[in-house]
Amino acid sequence: MSAPKGRGERRDQPQPTRTSTKDRLRYDLTGIERQYDTLLEELPGVRVRFALKACPVDEVLRTLVAAGAGFDAAGPAEIEQALRAGAHPDHIHYGNTIKSDQDIAKAHRLGVRTFATDSVEDVTAVAAHAPRARVFCRLATSGDGALWGLNRKFGCAPDDAVRVLSTARAAGLVPAGLSVHVGSQQMTGEAWQQALDTLAGTLTALAGRGIVPDHVNLGGGLPALGYLDRRGNPLDPPLDKIFTVLREGMERLNALAAAPLDFVLEPGRHLVADHGVIHAHVVRLTERTQPDGGRTRWLYLSAGKYNGLYEMDQVTHPLVFPGRETQEHVPAIVAGPTCDSDDAYGGGRYPVRVPRSVRSGDPVRILAAGAYASSYMTQGFNGIRPLPTECTREEGHH
Repeated sequence: MSAPKGRGERRDQPQPTRTSTKDRLRYDLTGIERQYDTLLEELPGVRVRFALKACPVDEVLRTLVAAGAGFDAAGPAEIEQALRAGAHPDHIHYGNTIKSDQDIAKAHRLGVRTFATDSVEDVTAVAAHAPRARVFCRLATSGDGALWGLNRKFGCAPDDAVRVLSTARAAGLVPAGLSVHVGSQQMTGEAWQQALDTLAGTLTALAGRGIVPDHVNLGGGLPALGYLDRRGNPLDPPLDKIFTVLREGMERLNALAAAPLDFVLEPGRHLVADHGVIHAHVVRLTERTQPDGGRTRWLYLSAGKYNGLYEMDQVTHPLVFPGRETQEHVPAIVAGPTCDSDDAYGGGRYPVRVPRSVRSGDPVRILAAGAYASSYMTQGFNGIRPLPTECTREEGHH
């Protein structure tokens, strides 16, 4: 006897709801190409290894390969994606200092021969599973001046770096270089200066051991320009000063090195953040009394922390409401559509000005959303699917 209609079906997992066909994450490939060219004009001769985690979108990666970039990969899956995008294995390094024996061996099988490290234990594993590979040691930085400091989980002190690269040499590896990372969205030139000072001292100490690296990796951290701070004011990183500090620092390091150095950069958000726009829509503009007795407006959007705006606790993305730019604006807390209270600009504490007249379904463009948006999206939190991505060459078209 057949089961009654509807019975016997598995309903353990709710099916994700379909996102609006209008909602999407759009990348401007022309803008990314121009950003890449501008970077090389500022820092001629630097080899770019794009931080793939910032934008694992195939069309973007292929565009960067065609422009001459390689990749900073954090694991075998990213290495495979970089290879599919057309990158040569020699232009990919395994930039994660945290890696299992299995992942080291797989990366080596895929053709990667350059590995980041920051500990003797990791060097020993690389020697066992990627014999004769090249390693570069990541030095710790303070993270001061960056929106995301990255200053505890990764990197080692200069004395440890000398020990790590000495161990690498003794194990049959090539002690190829040093690296730093001054923190993501670094807002000061001083942080780069401090990192360069640390590199200079470590290179001198290595020379005393007869170790002569062939390159210095200056890491990521170059800022994007399109963000607002939590109060809605434009962030204004001193990019010209940062480039000047880097140029002068590279000259200094080359002057004290026993052999000419190559320089590598790992930009991520700097290349893509300002060239990605989320096309979303208004869910609702509401007003209600808060626990403190004050009246507050909340603007709920179809995109939030779990589908494209994971970094919204630290930065505010500019919003464009097509057709309503000249209408009366009012302060409102901007939040995403989920039932998570953290899904709001600045943790729900910093209102921004929005058109009073917006209605449910109205389009909204969320700017400076190209970095980490595609990689941080969940696969169905509250049943919301990740935003589809599309690429265009219509620079400046929102």
